[in-house]
Order: sequence, then structure tokens, then C-alpha cells
Amino acid sequence: MESLSIWHMLVVLVVFGLPLFFVFKSPPSGVNRFGQAPSSMGFGQAISTFFKKYATFEGRASRSEFWFSFLFLVIVSAVLSAIDPTDALSGLFSLGVLLPTIALATRRLHDLNRSGWHQLLSYLFPVGTIALIIWYCTTGTDEVAPATTNASGGTMSSNAVEVLERLAKLKDSGAISGDEYDAEKRKILG
Repeated sequence: MESLSIWHMLVVLVVFGLPLFFVFKSPPSGVNRFGQAPSSMGFGQAISTFFKKYATFEGRASRSEFWFSFLFLVIVSAVLSAIDPTDALSGLFSLGVLLPTIALATRRLHDLNRSGWHQLLSYLFPVGTIALIIWYCTTGTDEVAPATTNASGGTMSSNAVEVLERLAKLKDSGAISGDEYDAEKRKILG
């Protein structure tokens, strides 16, 4: 048996090592940078959202939105393949839903606080493809903002601190009065 050349080792490194680098690299910590957490959806609502957000690569998609849309695409492709033995209809349908499928997968990865570019890992089979399937099945999580202690000894989130800071700036600029600031502060602090 011939020994492995440098090119063989390079191919093995690219096919297995490169995807492993991205798989084990954790997403940025903290609150999800892609927006609010998505709501869970039913089958019809997921299909409707799939077509409404035809080319929307921003925001997040829940697991239910992703998997119900995926189920819809598989069912329609199977029906079109059964109707047309030449697969022309199925091919046209696949071409028509290519862009929204990529957009949906991007939004699904955003729910995990990962870039949509991670979809390219699917081309590094098997490691990249397996990692993507696992990520698509993973629940999107948002880390809770760290709490700080207020003057009365209670805790408040960093979001409340940010709101109070913005209100203070508005008061200092004269956009709101001192009384309005105090009223809003009391609401936030409870």
C-alpha cells in the first residue's frame, strides 16, 4: 500500500478538521444578537410565514417554523414527483423555493446565535451536515441578562438599567420633565 501524500492529508484535514473547528466554536455569549425569540407555530402558520418571508434573511425562526416548512416541502416534492414522472414540476418547484429555504435555514441558525453562513458546512459531508442537522433540532436559547442590585436591595436586569440610563439622558436633554422621569423610574423599580 502506498503512503499518503500531503494532498491526501490536506483533503482529510479540510473535510474533517475545518467543519470540526466551526462545530466546536461556541456562538457568542450573551443575549442573542439577531433579535427577539421567535414564537412557536402550527403547520399552516409556518407555511404562511415561509412564503411571507420569501427572501428575509434577518430575524429568527423557531424549530416548529423550520420543521413544519421542511415537512411541507418534502410532501409537495413527493406529490409532484408522483404526478410527473419526468420530474419537471418537482424541479421547477425546487427552484422556486430555493431562496426561501436558504432564508429559513439562515433564520433558524440565527435562533442559535450563529451566522447563516454556517449552512455552507453542509458541503463538508459528513461532519458539517450532521452538525447542521443537530443545530436545526436544537432549541434556541437566550441568555438572561445579568441582574444588578438596586438601592432598595432588590435586583433588576441590565435592560432596566439601560432604560433608566436612557430616561436620565432624556431628562438631562429636557425632552422629559423631572416628574415624568421620577414616575417612569418608580414604574421600572416597582
